[in-house]
Amino acid sequence: MQAPCPNCANRIVVDDSRVPDRAFSVRCPKCQTMVKFPGRAAAAPAAAEPAPPAEPEPREPPAPVSENIGEQTLAHLRRELAESGRVKGQVLVALPDRSLAGSLTMPLSRIGYSAETLENADDAARALEQGLYDVVITSREGGPVSSRGETLLQRIGRLTPDTRRNIFLVLVGDEFRTGDGTQAFALLADLVVHPHDAGSVEPVLLTSIAEKHRIYHAFLDTKKRHEAAQH
Repeated sequence: MQAPCPNCANRIVVDDSRVPDRAFSVRCPKCQTMVKFPGRAAAAPAAAEPAPPAEPEPREPPAPVSENIGEQTLAHLRRELAESGRVKGQVLVALPDRSLAGSLTMPLSRIGYSAETLENADDAARALEQGLYDVVITSREGGPVSSRGETLLQRIGRLTPDTRRNIFLVLVGDEFRTGDGTQAFALLADLVVHPHDAGSVEPVLLTSIAEKHRIYHAFLDTKKRHEAAQH
């Protein structure tokens, strides 16, 4: 059984032997949109009907509507982030593969970010503590290592809660499934990315950043109201 994602047109295929009787949903691995399937019971009657005569395919078929929706969504996300006032324009990249780093930072550069690489662990630690970076892109073992053998990821884990909340952490590695929330949660990251998905990561990257901005804005409003009520 298969169906196209309504957001990015990625085709989702589910093994027929694993299809349940009733309707179910599957998350698109490309953009994280939930894709609905009718289930075996609903699909069986349709499968029993004779297929209509095949129509000749047009020589130049129009682009699927879902692709246009995807572009509109991306344009909206870029505009929302660029106008949000939360984009300071600083990204710390700590990946040895420059091509991979470039693919991951390109979507951010389109909305006003600028990326830089720091080789010195002490400089990176001071910059993080001062809140100079909105986004950090690294791997579990990568990044500057201090004299104590501390990785960049470990150093971020020791930041104060207020400073850490301001950083959108992206972890890259072959062990990850792009957009897997469970893997990200286990490592206290905001997004995990498999290197093979770097070239198409823009939808899930911008969506995740925008969602964190919304949650953080709501958190700050609640915090201000709570502090005002105590005075």
